[in-house]
Amino acid sequence: MCGRFVQYEGMAIFIEELSPQIELFSGYDAQPIDRYNVAPSTRVQLLHAAEDGLHIDAVKWGWAPFWAKGKRPDPINARVETVTTGKFFKQLWPKGRALVPSEGWYEWVKDPDDPKRKQPYFIRLKSQKPMFYGALAQVHPGLDPQDGDGFVIITAASDQGMVDIHDRKPLVLTPEHAREWLDPNLTPARAEEIARTYCQPTDDFGWYTVNKAVGNPRNQGASLILPSDEK
Repeated sequence: MCGRFVQYEGMAIFIEELSPQIELFSGYDAQPIDRYNVAPSTRVQLLHAAEDGLHIDAVKWGWAPFWAKGKRPDPINARVETVTTGKFFKQLWPKGRALVPSEGWYEWVKDPDDPKRKQPYFIRLKSQKPMFYGALAQVHPGLDPQDGDGFVIITAASDQGMVDIHDRKPLVLTPEHAREWLDPNLTPARAEEIARTYCQPTDDFGWYTVNKAVGNPRNQGASLILPSDEK
């Protein structure tokens, strides 16, 4: 999975898709988020569980344990094959489960004749419904951001077909499995089963080329996700 995605609907739209009956500690509204080019290290709206219930918070995309800080940029993704067993994310797994609402993500494909040229693609559900990325997050309670807070998106291997675009994809969960993912009583074994088994299949997705303007994170707007014949 490349390092860009979108989050433009109002949070009320995402919650309606996830579950109209879900109880949230923090409020939300239908005001569009209007982010069509979310880049690493920026703060992103995500859902996570705390002792007093489910929260929506703006959290930095990228996280590393304290002992790895400064050695390299904070990772933005975590491979499902190692996230449950490796020491890097041990602090987050499995209690730090979170969801990142989104409508799709971008990937770049190298031109076989000129590797320096890359064509961006936008990938979304064929149904065009909101989706939910399985994530791990560290979020301290309180209104003010704290050092060490952040999140990573879990990624899985792409199936045949999407591998032509990229060999990794985010762990996209159906609303049913997304709700289960947030359940504070979920066992580690079941959480691992969901992460390893229940990513939505490639057949659920469609993709198409978009304008190269998405390559600049300063560019925003709905035009970025429109189909483009640009080469």
